[in-house]
Amino acid sequence: MSKVIEYCMHHKDDPEDEEDDDFPKRSDDIDEWDLQFMQVDQEMLFSILLASNFLEIKPLMDLGCKTVANMIRNKDAKQIRQMFNIADDPSEEENKKIEEANEWSEAH
Repeated sequence: MSKVIEYCMHHKDDPEDEEDDDFPKRSDDIDEWDLQFMQVDQEMLFSILLASNFLEIKPLMDLGCKTVANMIRNKDAKQIRQMFNIADDPSEEENKKIEEANEWSEAH
């Protein structure tokens, strides 16, 4: 929570962002202070994202999302799974077991 407070204190006098949703978002327009601020481990990064979402701090949420986008840029699915410790996609056999275990959910 201290990182969220640090961010808010630094940006408290920033003008309110009037972003136009018609334009695509960019992830390469992060200022130097924000770049340094987001130099944290993954656990802290995702804690910041969760807190900014819960507290509805849109600029901090956007910064966190841009940071994650930059982390995965030019990486393939295997590299991203390794980076975030995500298990591989289930095999066909594993999918079949999951479907069988959840047949009740597809009953009409």
